[in-house]
Amino acid sequence: MLITRRLEFDAGHRIPNHGSQCRHLHGHRYALEITLSGQIISAEGDPEQGMVMDFSAVKTIANEILVSRWDHAFLVYRGDAAVVAFLATLPEHKTVVLDAVPTAENLAAEAFRVLDAAYVDTYGNQLRLERVRLYETPNNWADAVR
Repeated sequence: MLITRRLEFDAGHRIPNHGSQCRHLHGHRYALEITLSGQIISAEGDPEQGMVMDFSAVKTIANEILVSRWDHAFLVYRGDAAVVAFLATLPEHKTVVLDAVPTAENLAAEAFRVLDAAYVDTYGNQLRLERVRLYETPNNWADAVR
């Protein structure tokens, strides 16, 4: 069985070597879809009976280890030295420095890497992360899949 939880967050970024407007500092209303696979929990009386995982638990985990870090932050590539240095001059600015250019593809891959270890098989139902879909806009997204 597959289940998916969608979360949204706002963040800024830039693609430093891009040939269009994306090379400038700008932001997006990102959406993140987390798809998990597993067996439906059948233990009688279990609070998660009939579920693969409680959707609220999917959200709580994602918020704790990823979304809260990226929401209202500027996601910047470590190699974009001038922007990294500029952001460091802003007192208490929320900056996330990444080892890759913050394209939708790289952000989806990083989100998958971070979230993969978080969704553990605590119910004995073969729970595992299958896909992270990151929407940069409503019409553009990248999928990181197992």
